[in-house]
Amino acid sequence: MASDTGLELLIEQTTSVITNDGRNIVGVLKGFDQATNLILDESHERVYSTKAGVEQLVLGLYIIRGDNISVVGELDEELDSNLNLSSLRAHPLKPVGH
Repeated sequence: MASDTGLELLIEQTTSVITNDGRNIVGVLKGFDQATNLILDESHERVYSTKAGVEQLVLGLYIIRGDNISVVGELDEELDSNLNLSSLRAHPLKPVGH
């Protein structure tokens, strides 16, 4: 495994990943490789809308290709558990332009 990415500190932590196509996927980081391909368990996608609350689509065990990742970060589980996602309104993220 790559040791200079900082991802090793997120192993077994609840992690949020934003992909190049604007998806927000949350799950427990189980592993990664030198290409930054990620393995998330207990994962779900959060779909944002300005008209309805955040929809959470269950994905389960999920692999995200490293070349499709824009941002990876640790999720503050205490803060996240206090959010009322059903009342949260937001525009969906736009795809990343290169």
